[in-house]
Amino acid sequence: MPINYYIFLAISLFCIGIVGVLTRRNAIIIFMCIELMLNAVNLLLVAFSKMHHLNGMAQGNPAAGTDGQLFVFFIMVVAAAEVSVGLAIIVMMYRNIHSVDVNFLNRLKH
Repeated sequence: MPINYYIFLAISLFCIGIVGVLTRRNAIIIFMCIELMLNAVNLLLVAFSKMHHLNGMAQGNPAAGTDGQLFVFFIMVVAAAEVSVGLAIIVMMYRNIHSVDVNFLNRLKH
């Protein structure tokens, strides 16, 4: 499959995530859109890693192209930590102000 399909899919997922972050007020939906953007980046890293691996195999280097997949692994670990911390923050916000609307966070400044 050509890499153009992967690039188009990743760009569309990333744009959906950006639109969701900029237009939504619900903290959980904003959080999901950030995760969508991270997954779009992961998709591109794996696609380019696969392309580089195929080029490396043609040149006789079997270890070429594994760097992108290692980055994806570390990004997934960081995303899992982000999910746990982010959901804990959202739960505490709900307990304090009984809403997950991010506009209510402006009231915490005063």
